[in-house]
Amino acid sequence: MRKVILLLCLCHAASAVTHSMKYFYTGSTGVPNFPEFVGVGLVDEVEMVHYDSNTKRAEPKQDWMSNATEDYPQYWERNTGNFKGAQQDFKVSIDNVKKRLNQTGDVHIVQRMYGCEWDDVTDEVKGYDQFGYDGEDFISYDLETETWVAPKPQAVITKHKWDNNKARIAQNKHYFTQECPEWVKKYVNYGRSVLLRTELPSVSLLQKTPSSPVSCHATGFYPDRATLFWRKDGEDLHEDVDVGEILPNHDGTFQMSVDLKLSSPEDWKRYDCVFQLSGVKHDLVTKLDKAVIRTNREKPTDMTGPIIAAVVVLALVLIAVIGVVIYKKKNAKRPPSPVNNAEVLEELNPGS
Repeated sequence: MRKVILLLCLCHAASAVTHSMKYFYTGSTGVPNFPEFVGVGLVDEVEMVHYDSNTKRAEPKQDWMSNATEDYPQYWERNTGNFKGAQQDFKVSIDNVKKRLNQTGDVHIVQRMYGCEWDDVTDEVKGYDQFGYDGEDFISYDLETETWVAPKPQAVITKHKWDNNKARIAQNKHYFTQECPEWVKKYVNYGRSVLLRTELPSVSLLQKTPSSPVSCHATGFYPDRATLFWRKDGEDLHEDVDVGEILPNHDGTFQMSVDLKLSSPEDWKRYDCVFQLSGVKHDLVTKLDKAVIRTNREKPTDMTGPIIAAVVVLALVLIAVIGVVIYKKKNAKRPPSPVNNAEVLEELNPGS
């Protein structure tokens, strides 16, 4: 089979890479068999630290996080204290929101996601801080206007309170524009062997039926900053294509697909599926070729041989059944077998 996957060296400029750090806090009440508070930290979507109200201690989730203690010996003690403080704040927050909404018992959940993204080429930083209550947005921070946005009337009181807290606004600005990106850089450096690696995917062409779209599926790539698209005669296609989401694999890599609706199958050779990975100068190009498409439909074959074989087998089975029936009729009054082994009896008397 001829090779259809080509690595083309194109004159791309070095692509920018955006690194991120996120923290997720979840405080709950009335949820059985679940900690009342859980906090996790992620760098480039990789979990690095975990804390919950059962263990009451911040713990590393990656081996490379041991590098943090070399620069900051009290790193884990300090983070444990931060998580414990957030746990107490969330407990108070749940009680306050319940009173504001005139709620009593039952299950209630407060969530927070905050962090920042840093572009390693432009040095641009984007910060975010969002709170949710019972699965709905409650209040979020706008870094550009340095104000809080309240999508729900019940959050307006909190918005006014936090907007008027000038010390908190100054602290937020410093954290999201200075402290947060500095920590992103540190974490990326600690885990550079993992976080800065690049893994190209295996690419397959899939089609369910002859009239179905052809799916170009890429799996096993890292990081998740990737694009997958179809080209025709060297031009990017924007119509008759359906781009899927980037999804995680169990091994930490990612996968994605893009479907192509073909209007004229005779022009297949004019199409290419192109995969691009951030930080990699080479495009992975797969030419559309019927010979390499994987499908779950059976290919037509010469059925004469299998049909004859099936008829022969069926005839032999019928002969065997007739013989057994005749044999049983002739031996209907035969005395019981003297063999006592149950397995042997079963083999000798399958119908008993």
